[in-house]
Amino acid sequence: MQAFAYNKPASLADAARAAGATDAKILAGGQSLLAAMKLGLAAPASVVDLSGIADLKGITVSGNTVKIGAMATHAAVAASKEVAAAIPVLSALASGIGDRQVRNRGTLGGSLANNDPAADYPAAVLGLGATVHTDRRAIAADDFFKGLYETALADGEIITAVSFPVPEKAGWQKFKQPASRFCLVGVFVSKGSQGVRVAVTGAGPGVFRAKALEAKLATNWAGASCDGVKIDAANLSTDLHGSGEYRAALIPVLAKRAVG
Repeated sequence: MQAFAYNKPASLADAARAAGATDAKILAGGQSLLAAMKLGLAAPASVVDLSGIADLKGITVSGNTVKIGAMATHAAVAASKEVAAAIPVLSALASGIGDRQVRNRGTLGGSLANNDPAADYPAAVLGLGATVHTDRRAIAADDFFKGLYETALADGEIITAVSFPVPEKAGWQKFKQPASRFCLVGVFVSKGSQGVRVAVTGAGPGVFRAKALEAKLATNWAGASCDGVKIDAANLSTDLHGSGEYRAALIPVLAKRAVG
């Protein structure tokens, strides 16, 4: 790991200034960035650590919206009584991310900014039609995820919080890779103010909505509606854990289980 400047600002304004420097990287939980730096895959000139900004860690529920600070850890979300009461499936999803060490260091904002194609949180954000707030703007989930490790974030833009609308119904099923605990395929389903949404992670180069399943579930919110739905495997991932066709076959099965 090469030498780099380390900044730990105490305010969002200070963080934004530091993040705007040339070749600066933002550090949230460090579960992805530090590993990449150790492997020589990332070599920033400076690192901006957000852990000292208390305003980015809160969790609030107001009306039909759950707002979670970007620096809230997975463990904090899993342990939140407010989240469990409003969106229990979101609490359950957070409790199943990685292992205990990862859950106590990894953060919501870090996961979304990294946008790993097999991460859990992107499925919840897209599946609930959440809004990603930054120090510059609000970004709808449908506009946030752009592809493999790519998001709508501009250079130096900092995620501050995510607002999740409380759904009428929601479910989550994860078929995990046993060693990494990342999703081989994960499916998040919801029915609420934004209609029916089905988000899939782990199956392709990034999280995506399964429109064929959404159409069936919009007609009848029942597990049986997922039977016989065919998912195109053309753009899905094939690796040593499973082929694109295998992942395509898993998606409606997991959606059915998520609906319950």
